[in-house]
Amino acid sequence: MLDPADTYTDTRFFQTSVWRAIWRIGLAYWSLFLIFNTVWWGMAGMDQLEAFPGKLVMVAFCIVVTLAMTWLLYRLRTLSFFYKALMCVLLAGVATSVFNALDHLIHVVSVYPEPVPIDLVYLGYSTIEFMALFFGWCCLSVALLYSFEVRDRERLLAAAREEALAAQMRALRYQVSPHFLFNTLNSVAGLIEEGATARAGKMVLSLSTFLRTTLTLDPVQDVRLAEELALQEEYLQIERERFSDRMELAVEVPSVLGEALVPSLILQPLVENAMKHGVGATLGAVRILIHAARDAERLIVTIENDMPAEPLPGRPTGAGIGLQNVKDRIRARFGDQGQCSFGQVRPGRYRASINLPWIVS
Repeated sequence: MLDPADTYTDTRFFQTSVWRAIWRIGLAYWSLFLIFNTVWWGMAGMDQLEAFPGKLVMVAFCIVVTLAMTWLLYRLRTLSFFYKALMCVLLAGVATSVFNALDHLIHVVSVYPEPVPIDLVYLGYSTIEFMALFFGWCCLSVALLYSFEVRDRERLLAAAREEALAAQMRALRYQVSPHFLFNTLNSVAGLIEEGATARAGKMVLSLSTFLRTTLTLDPVQDVRLAEELALQEEYLQIERERFSDRMELAVEVPSVLGEALVPSLILQPLVENAMKHGVGATLGAVRILIHAARDAERLIVTIENDMPAEPLPGRPTGAGIGLQNVKDRIRARFGDQGQCSFGQVRPGRYRASINLPWIVS
C-alpha cells in the first residue's frame, strides 16, 4: 500500500526520487557538455588545459542554476502548458545572461591586469549556445516532473483502488458472521426445544470459542488452508451436537496442501450450505466430504454433501446468499484468477468448489 511519505510534496521535494533523478540527470547533462566542449575547442587548436579550471567553475554554476530552475518549475507546476513554455524561455534567458556575465568575469580574472574587450561575435555565439542548453534543460525538467506526477497519481489511484477492494472484502467477510450466528442460534434453539439443555449449553460454549477465534481474524488477510480447515472442524463440532446421529464427515486434504493460503473463512459458507441444505433438509444420514487437491499452480477445494434426491417444491436448492458471498469474495480478491462453482453432480449429491491460485506463505 502507498505510504503518504513516499509522495513528493512541497515539504519533502528534495528528499524524494524526483530530486535524485534530477540531480543525476543534471550531472550527466553538464558532464557531457563539458566533455564535448573540451574536445571541440581542443580540435580547434585552443589550449584546454589552461582553460579547464574555469570550465569546471562554469559547469558547477550551470548545475546549480539548472537545479534552481527545476525547483522553480516544480513550484509552478500547476500553470498551464503555455505559461510553462513561457517560463522556460524566460528562465533560459535570465540564466544565459548571468552565465555570460560570469564567463566574462572569469576571463577578466584569468588575464588580469590585461584589459578584456567585449567580443560581440563570441557573446552572440555563447548566448545562442547556452540559451539552447538552458531552454533544453527547462523542457527536460518539465517533462521529467510531469512523468513523476503521472506516476505518483497512478500510485495514489492504485492505493485508492486497494483501499476500496479492502473495504469490499471486509464488507463481504463480515456478512459471514451474522449468517453463521443465525444458523447456529437456530440449532441451539432446536436443542432446547428437544429438551437437550446440556447439549445446548455445550454448544453455546463451543460457539463462544469459535466466535472468539473467528472475530480476531483480519478480513483482508489470507490464512493457511490448515488453519481454515481447523476452524471448519470446530464449527462442525458445534453442529454435531444436534446432528451427531445423522452427520458423517470426511476430510481428504493432504498435509502438504496445508501451507496454501486462502481467504479467511472462505469455506465457512460452503460448510454451512452443506449443513443447511444437506443435513438440515434430509431425514437420513448425510455424508459431507471436504476434499482439496493441487493442479499445477492451482488449489482446488470441494465440499460435497448428500441432499434430497427430489427437493420439495419452492425449497431452495443450495445456491443461496452464502455461496454468492463466496463468489463475490473470490472475484474481489483474485479477479479472473479465481472461480467458484456449485450445483448438483448427480441426483442426491451436491458439490461446491473453489479454484484459487496456488499461494504459499
